[in-house]
Amino acid sequence: MTDPDAHDVIRVRGARENNLKNVDLDVPKRRLTVFTGVSGSGKSSLVFGTIAAESQRLINETYPTFVQQFMGELSRPDVDALENLSATIRVDQERMAANARSTVGTATDVHAMLRVLFSRLGQPHVGSSQAFSFNVPSISGAGAVTIATGAKKGQKERRSFEITGGMCPECEGLGQVSDIDLDRLVDKSLSVNAGAILVPGYTPDGWMVRIYAESGFLDPDKPVQDFTEQERHDFLYKEQTKVRIANTNMTYEGLVPKVTKSMLQKDRDALQPHVRAFVDRAVTFIACPASEGTRLNAGARSSRIGDVNIADAAGMQITDLAAWVRTIDDPTVAPLIQGLRDTLDAFVHIGLGYLSLDRASGTLSGGEAQRTKMIRHLGSSLSDITYVFDEPTAGLHPHDIQRMNETLLQLRDKGNTVLVVEHKPEVIEIADHVVDLGPRAGRDGGTVQYEGDVPGLRSSDTLTGRFLDHRAELKSAVRTAAGAMPIRGASQHNLRDVDVDVPRGVLTVVTGVAGSGKSSLIHGNLPAFDDVVVVDQTAIKGSRRSSPATYTGILDAVRAAFAKANGVKPALFSANSEGACPACKGLGAIVTQLGFQSTVETVCELCEGTGFSDDVLEYTLDGKNIAEVLAMSVAEAGEFLVKGPAVAVLGRLRDVGLGYLTLGQSLNTLSGGERQRLKLAISMAKSGAVYVLDEPTTGLHLADVDTLLRLLDQLVDAGNTVVVIEHHQAVMAHADWIIDLGPGAGHDGGVVVFEGTPADLVAARSTLTAEHLARYVHRDDSDGRAR
Repeated sequence: MTDPDAHDVIRVRGARENNLKNVDLDVPKRRLTVFTGVSGSGKSSLVFGTIAAESQRLINETYPTFVQQFMGELSRPDVDALENLSATIRVDQERMAANARSTVGTATDVHAMLRVLFSRLGQPHVGSSQAFSFNVPSISGAGAVTIATGAKKGQKERRSFEITGGMCPECEGLGQVSDIDLDRLVDKSLSVNAGAILVPGYTPDGWMVRIYAESGFLDPDKPVQDFTEQERHDFLYKEQTKVRIANTNMTYEGLVPKVTKSMLQKDRDALQPHVRAFVDRAVTFIACPASEGTRLNAGARSSRIGDVNIADAAGMQITDLAAWVRTIDDPTVAPLIQGLRDTLDAFVHIGLGYLSLDRASGTLSGGEAQRTKMIRHLGSSLSDITYVFDEPTAGLHPHDIQRMNETLLQLRDKGNTVLVVEHKPEVIEIADHVVDLGPRAGRDGGTVQYEGDVPGLRSSDTLTGRFLDHRAELKSAVRTAAGAMPIRGASQHNLRDVDVDVPRGVLTVVTGVAGSGKSSLIHGNLPAFDDVVVVDQTAIKGSRRSSPATYTGILDAVRAAFAKANGVKPALFSANSEGACPACKGLGAIVTQLGFQSTVETVCELCEGTGFSDDVLEYTLDGKNIAEVLAMSVAEAGEFLVKGPAVAVLGRLRDVGLGYLTLGQSLNTLSGGERQRLKLAISMAKSGAVYVLDEPTTGLHLADVDTLLRLLDQLVDAGNTVVVIEHHQAVMAHADWIIDLGPGAGHDGGVVVFEGTPADLVAARSTLTAEHLARYVHRDDSDGRAR
């Protein structure tokens, strides 16, 4: 007989994805389960790589083959059985696509609701909702259409049409226009043949320059500054036209429009580094004069509700927009207004009230992006969904964590299963069920250490249980500053003409609620000083072949050691060079294109996924071949490579808590916190530098925070200055100096509300940060534990 409770749990049997060791687990449905454990213990492999991945794969298989070809092929996770899965929605910290046309409003459909509102109530009336869309151009014309009534079947008739969109024709809905510095494009003192064109790739002997030199539109041997007006126009601005060069028909186009199309209209991050650097030097972007930076044409901006047009509404701080929407009382749009109110209130409740709808979505941090994605689901009518979150408190001040908890519980109470990967005790405390993985990371992790309720976790002898109530203490003595970096009149974003001195030679923590101006103050001003090293969580540029070994330079040392030991060339030990497997070209996988279906990746059978040829794998270093060394964790490699330049780098990787990473692991599999610690490891060799770290505790287990604090102390004691933007109370308590911004977020922030030592901050209890830090160190919450 079937167990009546069998369908109330997600059954996981024999999960082996990444470092998981045949994990068997029952996850209760319609409950809030928090997955804990040190970084690299297997949490994400279990939650995202196994449960969420298999749910998505099974859903994809229900679509027709024609649809599946556009969805990408998902491989089945390495697991024996997964039962009772429901549809899963991943809400992770991946930054939103840096699409120039995507804003907070368009990404959450709030802008669509605003457009409908203005099309209904705006005066003068200018058209339907698309008349207020900056992504829809205004087009009129005529075309042949097939008509089905009153005529022979299939007959075509020519009809006129008109599309009235809100896009500004000057900036094409981008809100910005580019202004090119011609002196960065052309050295006017030189001729074209002598190298006047300064654009990367335009070499005097190359085809790009040859088209200009042999076009007949200009004298290629005359300095550009001596060009006639016609030559100058043709050289810089001439429209596309056919020319014949070396008996070949080619297209000639002026240098400015050519560079604009080839470099400026492409995703900046997709450009080669040297091209990106050129663009940054040669081009400035200014607000479009025609749209006044709003992206919208004059017609869309002319329609108003009261004295507010849609551009004004989208530019308001969301807290102000929510208040304005509440002033609209019109029964004809009552359901729409209610929907807007609910969504805007959700923004405020989740700690994003300081944003505006016209904020480009690509500028959001990982934590902001995750919370923005959550907005879509809070008002959803769906139930019995599995929601999967990756550290939803990332980037949140302790003051905002309680509201995030309420959001997670709200999703659960609608009948959904909520799975959360998290380290913060405040979130672990609200769990119905806890799954703790470990005991450590990498090969030393991948097993379930505990599953049950929170009181059981607290009394368990697991690493998480032992550290759940651990608190860092205020320093008994703080360091004395050795000078300062003065910031004067800072006014970036919401900063209000801020004057502040950032001390040198000490550990400074900059804190405040999300949106208070911390990043604007530090990232917007400190890099102007000498020897500043910014270590953030942004993606590391590189291909799928990039790994910790290549990024840190360890591979160069390893290849040299192999070459010396075997009397061969170092290039032989590179999967990107002479040592590559001939079948997969060093990728370790075979990519197969199945016609109209998706591409499929399979492990290369010839090299068994190593990426190296059989000949290369015969060479060894102390009994290990190159593939075996790259499969080692940083900690294992530290015991294997005991001499040479790699030793110091491996030591720094262990110091930043990355001892579990394998040397050959692809960089695109690293989290934001892991990327930041990897960058920190390779920059730590400096002395006398100013290190700027952005939330370095992201992704760190409670037990690893103390290790981070020791590392920060090492950096300062070695003669460096360390400035940390951070919310974690343990880091605040350990600081020598605190700069607290606030008092609130957005236009309610932007002011330094405290400067001084942590002890003085706690004694004053004058700010939100002070209140929460005092509770943390004094454990004076109602239940006796700090929150």
